[in-house]
Amino acid sequence: MHPSATAPTASPTSPASVSLYDARPFFEKALQFGVQNGIIDREKLDAIRTDAPKGMVQIARYFGNEFLRPDLEKAKDRIVNLVSLYLQSSCGGDLRQAAESLRDHSFLSRSKGGSDLLKALLALPESTVFHASLDSGAEAGGPPKGLAEWSLKSFADYQAELARRRPLQQEKDAAIWLAGELGMDAEELEEAHTHAEAVIRTALLAMATRRTEMPDWVEFEKMVAALRKKYRAAKTRTAVQAGKTSSASARSLTLSLALPANLPDEFRDVVQAVLQSVQADLPQILDSALTVRALFANDSEDHHPPLLGRYFWVEDIASEMDHHERSVSQAWDKVTGGNCDDGSLLTLMVCVAAGAAPKTILSEKAATALVRKIQKPGAKAAFSPELARQYILEHAPVQHQDAYLQLWADFMDEAQSTLQSDSTYALKDALALLRRECHVTA
Repeated sequence: MHPSATAPTASPTSPASVSLYDARPFFEKALQFGVQNGIIDREKLDAIRTDAPKGMVQIARYFGNEFLRPDLEKAKDRIVNLVSLYLQSSCGGDLRQAAESLRDHSFLSRSKGGSDLLKALLALPESTVFHASLDSGAEAGGPPKGLAEWSLKSFADYQAELARRRPLQQEKDAAIWLAGELGMDAEELEEAHTHAEAVIRTALLAMATRRTEMPDWVEFEKMVAALRKKYRAAKTRTAVQAGKTSSASARSLTLSLALPANLPDEFRDVVQAVLQSVQADLPQILDSALTVRALFANDSEDHHPPLLGRYFWVEDIASEMDHHERSVSQAWDKVTGGNCDDGSLLTLMVCVAAGAAPKTILSEKAATALVRKIQKPGAKAAFSPELARQYILEHAPVQHQDAYLQLWADFMDEAQSTLQSDSTYALKDALALLRRECHVTA
């Protein structure tokens, strides 16, 4: 009896029909469809038979050696896969359109079309990181990196990778556009080794503070300070208007960022998504007790800033050093009152070594109290020349530190025994020393 005569009737829980999985390459299915439906004639079949071996040899040579059988076998699989990829992609899986494409164009042109699709895929970024471009081929004229592998992958793999990489390209393009609005080009972004999301986030903050250039670290700190000032002002106004009973609403207040008015439409969705992540960061940025450096950039081993790596600034070492030196100089000038003569500096260092507030001038009474503190029985440790040395290293302008350290060392060689003496005339001798070397007023 024929097997079909005893086939059971489909049960309510089993499928009424079964679709067979056709694992043949799409090229083969399109070719068979074309022959069976009179789309592809004998002459076209002969042309394909002639072109296919030529293409196989070319592919084997491109990826390896056309004289080795294993390379030729792989070349056969590759050319069928490339033609299938092009036909399935360009014809949307329609066998009739694919057969007509084979009829109207050469077999090798369909293979090249598949190769071009893969090269375009591999030209798309694998991540949103900017980095200096490397030679994509193993050597000049060689296949792009990854093409050998991808020429053997399925159409489903191609579609999935294309869907993954296209948004990454769009995000990088949006970052490049925003950076361009702030005077920075794609090459500079690549040299900075940053990533698109960080560039977009910083650009949105920069534009919110009306900046026209991508900030370096010094400007980034100023930018955050400006946002915090604006936030505090808005918070104060809200509290005043609402009254003390609505202080909770004032505490929940935040700033709203907006997309640039001239942002191209193709970038609006991706930038809007990043803008929402910036809005989520704003409570930390605006209301944090942490300094800007501790929030964004402190890279010490025992501390990981909550926003480290999420924002971008131009690395400008010269600018940062200049800013640091000016800040140190301003702080030093404030401590010294702008007095950098030897007497003023030695007065300050003696105060620091004795654990007193740093001053560049002492009254007779203050000097006497300081010496008594230094010479108090059992208080030898109350005077530490090393404290003054560390103070110089931490607070004095770098260009003057060596001179100040030498000044202090020379003074200590002569004065330490007198300042810490416990002789009968110790107080009198120490005060005479301070009057002579430091600034002590009547």
